[in-house]
Amino acid sequence: MSEDGEPQQIATLRAGERLDGVFACVRKERQIARSGNPYLTVELRDSTGSVTGRVFKDADLHSGRFERGQLVHVIGRVERFRDDLQVTVEAIKAAKVGEEEIARFLPASRQDLDELEGFLEHLVREIYDAGLRALCERLLRDKAVRSGLRKAPCGIRGESSRSGGARHHAYLGGLLEHTVSVTSMAVELCSVHPRLDRDLLICSSILHDMGRTREFTYGSEIGRTEEGRLLGHIELGLRLIGGHAPSSLSRERLLSLEHCVAMHHGPERGSEVGFASPEAVALHRLNALDSSVKGALERGLGRSQDQ
Repeated sequence: MSEDGEPQQIATLRAGERLDGVFACVRKERQIARSGNPYLTVELRDSTGSVTGRVFKDADLHSGRFERGQLVHVIGRVERFRDDLQVTVEAIKAAKVGEEEIARFLPASRQDLDELEGFLEHLVREIYDAGLRALCERLLRDKAVRSGLRKAPCGIRGESSRSGGARHHAYLGGLLEHTVSVTSMAVELCSVHPRLDRDLLICSSILHDMGRTREFTYGSEIGRTEEGRLLGHIELGLRLIGGHAPSSLSRERLLSLEHCVAMHHGPERGSEVGFASPEAVALHRLNALDSSVKGALERGLGRSQDQ
């Protein structure tokens, strides 16, 4: 804890201060010193950054008290080693926290999620087709879906996307950011190309990644649920859409929507199924545009160090 009683954050640690708090352990290695004695190297992380910790005393005893991927309670001292901070760990063991505190240990959106959520509700009201609008409203009234929409990322850091690039929006709230961004661009595109089916494109933009609300698990790191690993977010999204579709939505209209969602990453290589509507093409391109631009911004592409 810090002096004011708030949890300590890695970004504000200073050499010489005591560390006593809960962090995510994302690396754990048993190593041997020149003296022949074992020691542990751990990487501790929260939403503000990461720091290396080393356990020199009773390393094997402490090693049995936690595993990589767990949240751990750490007591030690922050020190400067060469040009970096590190923690000399005196005690470390597995810890548990409430689900509402998980965001302290994971990278998270810097945007106001309440504001994004409010704008998403505004975008739903831009749909005039009664069946499509009712479908979106039903999904947003589903508490599990709504919670997942605020929490889920669009991917896991360190993994490659289907296109071979780095994952985008790979932090808590990333899904909501991406959904609002793609849908906002869809509204603008319909003004440029008024022949597009506006309601279909807006609805499919809102729902295209909805399966991600069931794709991830949250602990010291973001992982995948069993259904997320085995089925993927597109299939999960189609199941959510089918399970919430109102009777007022015709089968033909539902199929058009499902096609857009199914194709938003483009046709599978070797598949005989291609784009069947300009709305499916538009959603695919808008999704790729937002993903690519966000990825470039996150990597600092083309920006000098002093910008």
